[in-house]
Amino acid sequence: MIGAHTGHFRTRHYFNIAVRKRPARLKKPSHLEEMKTTRDKQTTYSYKTMKSPVGRLKLVASELGLAAILWENDDPKRVRLAPLVEDKNHPVLRETERQLNDYFAGKLKKFSMKFDFAGTEFQKEVWQALAAIPFGETRSYGDIARQIGRPKAMRAVGAANGRNPISIMVPCHRVIGSNGKLTGYAGGLETKAFLLKTESRKKHRRTASQHDHQLRKPSRINARPLIF
Repeated sequence: MIGAHTGHFRTRHYFNIAVRKRPARLKKPSHLEEMKTTRDKQTTYSYKTMKSPVGRLKLVASELGLAAILWENDDPKRVRLAPLVEDKNHPVLRETERQLNDYFAGKLKKFSMKFDFAGTEFQKEVWQALAAIPFGETRSYGDIARQIGRPKAMRAVGAANGRNPISIMVPCHRVIGSNGKLTGYAGGLETKAFLLKTESRKKHRRTASQHDHQLRKPSRINARPLIF
């Protein structure tokens, strides 16, 4: 309200002033709320098992691609994917089995599956570097660290290598010690040696029954596991 004087009379003029209110700001979700939203969208995975020269393998897939190839006696804490639903006719799993059979028969050197990695950004970076190691070649942990631009992260690379969910197709077995010796492997050193021999073009064919017989023999490989 604004007042004004004119002579002996006081006149008052009233003005309606419209005040524009700012729209209420939407509350930005906190970091914990964002994490919770992500966890609520849980992925369901399909799986099937297959026989192989290195024991029974569990193949796991999502809607986006192959998520895991796990060993018969794999540590359940190493790769955590849940919930799992058995589906023997899942197209990704059937194609994975076909390519693995061709690999063990010496007919296939390069896999063509689409991978769906579940891990941290650093782990995915390491796993993608592993997938780029050519058939018949090996790399050291230092080589992988330098390849991803983190030359001092050799131990972290080793840890990510040990968490690789897609064994064989993402060839973490092709990573060895800087001294050329075999290092720790989730499938066992005997299996790692067999896979490397498979890829060295030497006589390597072995049946699933031969694998079962070999498991009863003590390992003769003299290699020290990588300790983190």
